[in-house]
Amino acid sequence: MAADLGELLVPYMPTIRVPRTGDRVFKSECAFSFDSPESEGGLYVCMNTFLGFGREHVERHYRKTGQSVYMHLKRHVKEKATGAAGGGAIPRRRNGKVFLDLELNRDFNGEDYEYEDEAKLVIFPDHFEIPLPNIEELPALVTIACDAVLNAPSAYKKQEPESWEEEIQVSRHARSLRQLDNGVRIPPSGWKCQKCEMRENLWLNLTDGAVLCGKWFFDGSGGNGHALEHYRETNYPLAVKLDTITPDGADIYSFEEEEAVLDPHVSEHLSHFGIDMLQMQKRTENGQHTDNKPRPRVSEWEVIQELGMKLKEVYGSGYTGVKNLGSSCYLSTVMQVLFSIPDFQRMYVGNLQRIFDYSPLDPTQDFATQMAKLGHGLLSGQYSKPPMKSELIEQVMKEEYKVLNWHQQKGISARMLKALVSRGHPEFSSNRQQDAHEFLLHMINLVERNNAGSENPSDVFRFLVEERVQCCQTRRVRYTQRVDYCIQLPAPFEAASNREELLAYEVKRKEAEENMRPPPEPVRARIPFTACLQAFTEPENVPDFWSSALQAKSAGVKTSRFSSFPEYLVVQIKKFTFGVDWVPKKLGLTVSPPLSDNSMSSLDSPEIDEAAVMQLAEMGFPLEACRKAVYYTGNMGPEMAFNWIIAHMEEPDFAEPLTLPSMIDPGPSAGDSPTGAAPLGNSPPEESIAILTSMGFPRTHSIHALKATNNNLERALDWIFTHPEEEEESDALSDMADTEPNDNAFSNSHSDATLSPDGDASGPRVKDGPGRYELFAFISHMGASTMSGHYVCHIKKEGRWVIYNDHKVCLSERPPKDLGYIYFYHRLSSS
Repeated sequence: MAADLGELLVPYMPTIRVPRTGDRVFKSECAFSFDSPESEGGLYVCMNTFLGFGREHVERHYRKTGQSVYMHLKRHVKEKATGAAGGGAIPRRRNGKVFLDLELNRDFNGEDYEYEDEAKLVIFPDHFEIPLPNIEELPALVTIACDAVLNAPSAYKKQEPESWEEEIQVSRHARSLRQLDNGVRIPPSGWKCQKCEMRENLWLNLTDGAVLCGKWFFDGSGGNGHALEHYRETNYPLAVKLDTITPDGADIYSFEEEEAVLDPHVSEHLSHFGIDMLQMQKRTENGQHTDNKPRPRVSEWEVIQELGMKLKEVYGSGYTGVKNLGSSCYLSTVMQVLFSIPDFQRMYVGNLQRIFDYSPLDPTQDFATQMAKLGHGLLSGQYSKPPMKSELIEQVMKEEYKVLNWHQQKGISARMLKALVSRGHPEFSSNRQQDAHEFLLHMINLVERNNAGSENPSDVFRFLVEERVQCCQTRRVRYTQRVDYCIQLPAPFEAASNREELLAYEVKRKEAEENMRPPPEPVRARIPFTACLQAFTEPENVPDFWSSALQAKSAGVKTSRFSSFPEYLVVQIKKFTFGVDWVPKKLGLTVSPPLSDNSMSSLDSPEIDEAAVMQLAEMGFPLEACRKAVYYTGNMGPEMAFNWIIAHMEEPDFAEPLTLPSMIDPGPSAGDSPTGAAPLGNSPPEESIAILTSMGFPRTHSIHALKATNNNLERALDWIFTHPEEEEESDALSDMADTEPNDNAFSNSHSDATLSPDGDASGPRVKDGPGRYELFAFISHMGASTMSGHYVCHIKKEGRWVIYNDHKVCLSERPPKDLGYIYFYHRLSSS
């Protein structure tokens, strides 16, 4: 038999390789699907390339490459039977044959399950099988190659040392740390350095409870280094950063070891000073908070995840969760939203077979292949199946809430895609939490880069923003356009509708800090969406803008407005600011999105309290100014609108009609600007232009005037007389656009030279249409910073809101729309 096997393998010996240093062995997941050794069909590993393939895809690799020898890996997972002699007690966990270097499934790594691994060589195309190990009967080279594959670390373990995330070790002081019984108790807030006035970057010494400031950067900027000085005086080695304490742990530094460390006993060490970290997110039986942490964060986690509600799990196509690989929820939420958009579905899942058939020899390094793989995993329903009826009955009888069928609710792993899209990126290649907004833009950039010259699903996000920069000395104006994919709206706290409540809270908070008392009940700023939109279009000073008319730098004023509307509008609320330690910190606010479940609203259509308008007009203010005041203060009443009027009444356009920031009508169109962008299809009537030109005004100046006044002849004439500096604009603007040096902040705007879909080279590629939208998804963040915390997303599917929380997918009961971080809208049809 040994001779027969040797002769059988002789023709294939040149193709069988022994993995060398640097070779990645993909023995945990298929390159085209999420099949693994635990799947029903197991996994086939090519003995030449060491790529893994599920049963449905191994034939494709054989036909494409001619590689015939594969190692078939199969892991059997089964539930243990209760011991009869033990009165129903479950025996101690004992695995069967486990020789694959694979991660055990976390959901089935308890006392209830045992594993048994099986491996064999399979020769294609006849599927001849050779059980392993089979040392006596196989040639020595084959035996060595098989042992090397079985014992090789998985491809992902191979890559871990290459990430920017260093492994943190347990401190040698953690087990034997001495703590002084000095009666020190640390309050939940109001901390201040004991040796200076610093209230940021404070560290609690775990030996004596001293609260002292840290030292940042090489030059010590931002801190006074009192925590380090304290160590040099006392030799107390460990300190914990106060604002990082969560139920999952905290940031701990060892002065003696000079590095960040782990402390397995940190809960006990903190409790010595009255900090109960394990209770920070728990609730009592009556639902009351028992945390020792400021309430905003706890409330945020509960509301966004809809904790405490009996959410119904959903299964099937489009309802597949994504496993959290360790602070990877920013990736899973973005990908869930992207693959809920038909254009991405058509591009990657609709072309699945073509993408797979034309994939390169190493599909793990192909962007289209990995996008198609993830899209199919999310949309096929193959990895989201409801439990069988018999299993539900057994589950109820056991009064357990774990999933009995391990094939069903474990979700899929985006590890292969993450490794590909994060390669070479200093942030996304780490295991740290990241900003979902930055990752969304990163993915759009990769989609653009990998679809040049072909159908591009990211076009649904593209829109034009027109920027108008006016030189303060010459009064001349330059118009430029840039392509963008997301509107970033600031959140002006001064426009909060509960401003008095916020001021009262701030007084109480400062008093609590000064007296070292617990903080008062937190108050979130409620900011109208219209106020955010107004802040986006507010004039911005440009101190060093190059004026070609002066041939020198000059002060300028920039304003922005939409020049087109995308098919899918992405809106990010700027909820984060930088603290003194340069860490992004979240602002406590809520912004209600303008579109609710079934509203047919338009960004072009203002909702204005006419009663407030008339009340202001009766005071003698111009009617149009009153309308703008009420609109821009979010219909918060005549008093707030009156304050807006007082602040803006000296502006030259104070009494001009209200034009919304998102409207395409006001101002000169892109077609008349010197940048050569595509016309927006809003030319004034030719007879109106003729009337103005007959009076001696230049044609371009007349067109600008008509467009700035909604084609009103009388107002256009006034506009011309009040804007005489723009009469020479046409000639001057071309020079400004051509001669401005690169130090002009706006000469390098992100103009896009890509052709439009119809091949017209006159403008960027956009899918313009009416600005009427409906909210269909939003991503929410929990935590104090984008560098920590957790993300979930809510997506409206089949008329109902669904929450995607890592691998868990459930129907949403109360989608927290006012706590969103990134909002996604789809354009409504014009009918």
